[in-house]
Amino acid sequence: RLTGDGGRMLKGQIALTPTRPTPPVVSGGGDTVPPGAPGSLHVTGHTDTTVALAWSAATDNVGVTGYRVLRVSGGTGTQVGITGGTSFTVTGLTAATAYTFDVVALDAAGNVSPPSNQVTVTTDAPSGSTDLALHKATSESSHTQVYGSGNAVDGDPNTYWESANNAFPQWIQVDLGSALTVKRVVVDLPPSSAWGTRTQTITVQGGTSTTPGTLLPATSVTFNPATGNTATLTLPSAVTARYVRLLFTANTGWPAGQASGLHVYGA
Repeated sequence: RLTGDGGRMLKGQIALTPTRPTPPVVSGGGDTVPPGAPGSLHVTGHTDTTVALAWSAATDNVGVTGYRVLRVSGGTGTQVGITGGTSFTVTGLTAATAYTFDVVALDAAGNVSPPSNQVTVTTDAPSGSTDLALHKATSESSHTQVYGSGNAVDGDPNTYWESANNAFPQWIQVDLGSALTVKRVVVDLPPSSAWGTRTQTITVQGGTSTTPGTLLPATSVTFNPATGNTATLTLPSAVTARYVRLLFTANTGWPAGQASGLHVYGA
């Protein structure tokens, strides 16, 4: 089926010609003009894991349809959000860390504006209730079967790390990602009553390098499923550390170091 100019030619409505007499209409109305850059990007608030941003509206010859929020690192922008308004809160950030952001405007034709001004902001120090070890990188002296060290920081109380058996001492270590204030370490075992009461002897080590110093001497702590199968190791005073290591030298319930949760707190 012929439509448009071809159909009109066959009907004799316009002269037959090898050249299309009317120009095609480009999808989107032929808008090739990008919006202007958003203005006055600024920070309106921040916490240990979030940054709130706002900016003034961009202008466009047809109309702005939204804004893309970018985190800038090394000259490269990575999208962290998109919004139809002139404000946005970036979430999932790391505490006590500097971030740089800018914003670009979009129109219906897919044109992208130049970036706004950049802003750099440092997130707050972690609160005392923030688990500094959650989902962070780990290492270990050993593990048995599928019970690797990552299980201790995955947020699942039913997965756990277990060292090689009958081979004390053994250790598990977490990299907090940067040097942070550390005051308290909480160690869990799975909550199931199948895990009978046991006592583990644990030394807390750590520091800003991968060669750990002793933060708390060897301490015997009891894990009882009736009270949550958890134990708290509180340091004599707060320290600055990036790496926190637990050194296991005894376990009355099994001949290995065991931990389903390794939690680190700043207070």
